[in-house]
Amino acid sequence: MKRFFGVIMAAVIAGGSVMFAQTKTETSGYPSEKSVMKDLKKEKGTIFPLGGPNVNYEKYFTGRSFHKSMAADSISVSNVTFTKGAHTFWHVHHGSCQILVMEAGRGFYQIWGEKPVELKPGVVATIPEGVKHWHGAASNATMQHLSVMQKNPDVSTEWLEEVDPAEYAKLGK
Repeated sequence: MKRFFGVIMAAVIAGGSVMFAQTKTETSGYPSEKSVMKDLKKEKGTIFPLGGPNVNYEKYFTGRSFHKSMAADSISVSNVTFTKGAHTFWHVHHGSCQILVMEAGRGFYQIWGEKPVELKPGVVATIPEGVKHWHGAASNATMQHLSVMQKNPDVSTEWLEEVDPAEYAKLGK
């Protein structure tokens, strides 16, 4: 456990500064990086940089998200920030479990066939390898979590369908 948190802290120290980038999505109704940082400061919990717009994976998310890689050794540590209501599509990680360490805000994760679970700062959730799931912000909260996974050539993510909007809408505000 000490080694795990040592790796995370080393990754944080090496993480660098906050990146701000103008993107075309800012003009299409999404909040700007500055407004997201303002929301995160209100949540009182984050110590990690926002990162840049998550354009490489935006087709697998609803809403806007940001990504900052803080990888170290054989562990991939990513700081992922979700704007209000942003969440992933259903997906499966092959070759590694995924550990979600909730930092700030409020959100949910759900494993296929189970009820959604609320995420609040301090909550740690482990998603077993090969299990279909999704995770993201509550409709009224910005959310930030660390995603921790193994880093090797056998690890991959299989992106699936969007979370049913009607089911997501049933989650508490």
